[in-house]
Amino acid sequence: MDTHSSSLLEAALRNIPTRTVKSTIPRIELHVDQGQAGENACQYRAMACFILQGSKRVSFGDKVLHYASGHYLVSALDLPLMGQVYGDANKGPYVALTLVLDPALLNDLILSMPAAQDYEGSELGLSTAPMTQELEDVLARALVLMDRPQDIPVLAPLVERELLYRLLSGPRGKLLRQIASAKGPLPKVRKAIAWIGENFNRPIKVDDVGAACGMSRASLNRSFREITGLSPLQYQKQLRLLEARRLLIGGEHNVSGAAFAVGYESSSQFSRDYLRHFEASPSQDLRRTMHAGSEA
Repeated sequence: MDTHSSSLLEAALRNIPTRTVKSTIPRIELHVDQGQAGENACQYRAMACFILQGSKRVSFGDKVLHYASGHYLVSALDLPLMGQVYGDANKGPYVALTLVLDPALLNDLILSMPAAQDYEGSELGLSTAPMTQELEDVLARALVLMDRPQDIPVLAPLVERELLYRLLSGPRGKLLRQIASAKGPLPKVRKAIAWIGENFNRPIKVDDVGAACGMSRASLNRSFREITGLSPLQYQKQLRLLEARRLLIGGEHNVSGAAFAVGYESSSQFSRDYLRHFEASPSQDLRRTMHAGSEA
């Protein structure tokens, strides 16, 4: 790690007294983790994640992405994922900064930039790229700003705008432009995802999802899988399982109660799906999670 990157990491660590901190800068969070023994379920938002130390692996459908220190990830939509973070064996814990993407702010910035010649077609809604020196410079200013709360109201919007500009100018610019655009398949898939999220705990048909987002069944299936790596019904199932896991870990329901709460009609089918997705039965996963929490 060069001197500049080392300073960036030191600034981040000063601002992370706990695992996750919602900083005083809007839409920015800092994360630290010593590393995880296995994958954990997580729900990604439209966001950018910059890894300052360590690495992370995320999987969704049959897709797997692994990105490490000095790289960032852009997520264009809400995705139910399995993720695992790794600390650096020689240098310390996993450290990352995330920025929740504001479509209105992105659109305002895009309109002030020269028009980009993006090629047609869908692309995966989750992608990584290496950080540039310009990106690291902006991240450093954001971290310094956290130590100066009196400057945040004036300077934070400028820092966020420059950070988005650097991202739009980089290799994942097209993906970011699609977030703010009303054209192409991504906005319709985002609408489909929102509709599924509102109706995940009841039986749905792909035709109903297509009608809600203005796409034919064939077009929806094709674009949804290209962008998310999942079919609409697989996406619904993953949402159900993530919510059921949250209910179990939170102690709000037993196994059958959690299954029925998220829309399953059969507790045994729920347990089979849970085992395939989390590689542990509901009771095994609950014991494993409680044991990990007692050691933390």
